[in-house]
Amino acid sequence: MDIKHFFLEKGRGEALILLHGNGESSDYFQGQMDEFARYYRVLAIDTRGHGKTPRGEAPFTIRQFADDLLGFMDAHQIGKAHLLGFSDGGNIAMVFAMKHPGRVNRLILNGANLDAKGVKRSVQIPIEMGYRIASMFARMSKSAKQNAEMLGLMVNDPNVLPEELRGIQAKTLVVAGTKDMIKEEHTRLIARNIPDARLAFIKGNHFVANKCPHTFNRIVLEFLKE
Repeated sequence: MDIKHFFLEKGRGEALILLHGNGESSDYFQGQMDEFARYYRVLAIDTRGHGKTPRGEAPFTIRQFADDLLGFMDAHQIGKAHLLGFSDGGNIAMVFAMKHPGRVNRLILNGANLDAKGVKRSVQIPIEMGYRIASMFARMSKSAKQNAEMLGLMVNDPNVLPEELRGIQAKTLVVAGTKDMIKEEHTRLIARNIPDARLAFIKGNHFVANKCPHTFNRIVLEFLKE
């Protein structure tokens, strides 16, 4: 692998890997690390090109990030882990669970989406406009290229078909905010197509783990420990 991930680690026991959203870092999970570390070995990873993890030369896509996750687990001798992904991190976890079912214990998808159509148009339209503008200047500006890559993740990825989710074998919890940027019917579509998935809505927006950590942590731990 052409990169080495930066990550935060705390606790002992079964591995629980936390995957942040677009343009963020492992710091997003400050409200989860201590609580989850009481029961698990928690590892919060900076995705390729995010936080303190270098960009590298590989493609900047959700599927590449899922391949990176496999490399991370192999490098740290983690045979199997619980995965908790938020937003694009949820998309990474979803793709990973489809490709490597034997490496996932339990799966928590928070604010994930199958494609750009799952995002409310009031949010998605500015993203698409920003992506087009950044792409125009990408060859002339390093910052524009970086911006185009970030926005491109929300325009071009992950493009998963609902029926593909039926290949997920891990027990799964699908979580979203009641006022999430992901359409409620889209979140329900994801849960409906993953065999025996649980579905939970938390009062709040897309960032419920950060804004409502006590409720979020309780729901996640109840699912992991049952």
